[in-house]
Amino acid sequence: MQITTVGIDLAKAVFAVHGVDSRGKAVFRKSLKRTQVLTFFANLAPCLIGMEACGSAHHWARQLTALGHTVKLMAPQFVKPYVRTNKNDAADAEAICEAVSRPSMRFVPVKTPDNQAVLALHRARQGFVKARTAQANQIRGLLSEYGIVLPQGIAHIAGRLPSILEDGENALPMTFRQLLHRLGEHLKMLDRQVTELETDIQAWHRQNAASRRLAEIPGIGPITATALVASVGDATNFANGRQLAAWLGLVPRQHSSGGKPTLLGISKRGDTYLRTLLIHGARSVIRAAEGRENAAPRLKRLLERRHKNIAAVAWANRNARVVWALLAHGREYEADYQAACA
Repeated sequence: MQITTVGIDLAKAVFAVHGVDSRGKAVFRKSLKRTQVLTFFANLAPCLIGMEACGSAHHWARQLTALGHTVKLMAPQFVKPYVRTNKNDAADAEAICEAVSRPSMRFVPVKTPDNQAVLALHRARQGFVKARTAQANQIRGLLSEYGIVLPQGIAHIAGRLPSILEDGENALPMTFRQLLHRLGEHLKMLDRQVTELETDIQAWHRQNAASRRLAEIPGIGPITATALVASVGDATNFANGRQLAAWLGLVPRQHSSGGKPTLLGISKRGDTYLRTLLIHGARSVIRAAEGRENAAPRLKRLLERRHKNIAAVAWANRNARVVWALLAHGREYEADYQAACA
């Protein structure tokens, strides 16, 4: 019978596959090894294939699209309600097959290999930054056990550690001095890795026109711009800037009932990394605007009405909408665009 829709539950070694016809009747339920997947779908007539947006999903989406199939990725939380029985691979594949055929389902755009490579740089850098912070805190804590308290900031550790090791009057045992030297070298290595990865990200940024356009927005630099371009991909997948801001979790959460709207804090959905970069960028804009007469009037009015933290999230929301406008329409950033339109 003609197979119209297939759901695949991705795994490391064995994939569960569920196929249905145009009436929704199950045609086959299979378990395929990784080496059998491409051969199986190469012999299958072009159809709609659904997968959860998880590990290796973008790779398989590109491979199956090259075979002529239509592949759509979905967030796992949108698939879970369609699991009708106990959770197992076959039930998950059936739920994916059911979810991908829903007209109201929201899908995840398939990333290109280049975009995935840039995001890999960001994830590696994020890991090194986290390890560097942990190493600095460990050195600070060990020194405090001997009564040596350093000021806050990683720069103070790198600047003060050599003098602490050379000071013969601080009564530090030789074993502890050797340990501090080892930890200090590890901290330098982590800092060097972060710097090298940032150099690679900067090089990609200079070669990408869309990333350079986004970097013109106040509060968005090369790191944030490259992460946004690689993650968003085709901005026309979002109907407007509000949808992009909601995708990033920068809009209020709703708990409304009986026709009475109730708005809570921001939803914090989507990519935490992107949301953090946008909010930190907004904080830098607010910090630079304090005490300046030529600050943006809109930002000054916002700071007069709201706390700095709320204003930072609001400005990050505004920047997300500007990002959509620039990416979706191919425009250049204009600081006085609203005034010109008025």
